[in-house]
Amino acid sequence: METDQAPDQAPAEDKVRLAFRTCYLGDRFAGSQMQAGSRTVEGEFVAACMRLGLFPDWRSAGFYAAGRTDRGVHSRGQVYAFTTPHPDRAIAALNWQLPPDCWCTGYAIVGPQFHPRYDARSRTYRYYFGEAELDYAAMDKASRSFCGSHNFTGFARANDKNPNRCVLSAKVAESGCGAFFEVRAESYLWHMVRYMAAALVLVGEGRAGESFIQARLAGDLSTLLGPASPEGLVLWDVDCGLGFVRLEADDRSRRFVVATKARHSVMVRVCEVLEPDENPVPGKGGYDGAL
Repeated sequence: METDQAPDQAPAEDKVRLAFRTCYLGDRFAGSQMQAGSRTVEGEFVAACMRLGLFPDWRSAGFYAAGRTDRGVHSRGQVYAFTTPHPDRAIAALNWQLPPDCWCTGYAIVGPQFHPRYDARSRTYRYYFGEAELDYAAMDKASRSFCGSHNFTGFARANDKNPNRCVLSAKVAESGCGAFFEVRAESYLWHMVRYMAAALVLVGEGRAGESFIQARLAGDLSTLLGPASPEGLVLWDVDCGLGFVRLEADDRSRRFVVATKARHSVMVRVCEVLEPDENPVPGKGGYDGAL
């Protein structure tokens, strides 16, 4: 939910807790969580806040995220929250201080105890499949098997975590940006969505059926399954019950996204030219070995 009218701002001298809905392209980050010696989303966000003088220490400001994303995973709806005596400055200038591959799309004034992780009702992810020729109708039907409460040991790296999770909805659909798997759940295990996406690709290729997913949920782990690559995964939305006021992205972020699209479109053409033929004919298309 969004509004164009900003809520009344608290006096500048009062500390205010803010939540920011945040987008980022994950390919240049070593994940979202702060790591010493690595470029992360949280690291860049905290650094931007400190340059603006929003708080002297992220711990005392109660800086928290709604969740973690791995290296290469993107976000459309991550939520960060912190407390600051300078809310107007944060709202007006944060996008100017963030790097171009990370920007805020909305903010909300929240209660002093708000925690984006523990107050989240659900999290929605989308996994985009690219241009592969897949049976999306079969994948959509199979995706419904994930709904409900299940033991997801066969679709995650559970380690010592409780493997039981409740999936609220799941579907495979198509849009102008291509086909995607969308799943909404209360919480997830490590790599859970990527394993689910990988299983659906097997269904779309005709190498497995809906029964494969159902058997794996029932504990049949006799077939090897690895996670899909992180590049297609987007943290799409986090439902914290907030009404965000829209924020405009900085022009640097717009230019960065446009340049990234252009760079990848060039790489697609280069890969098409360099792709080895199954039965190459010297001198016909692609690289013929001559320098």
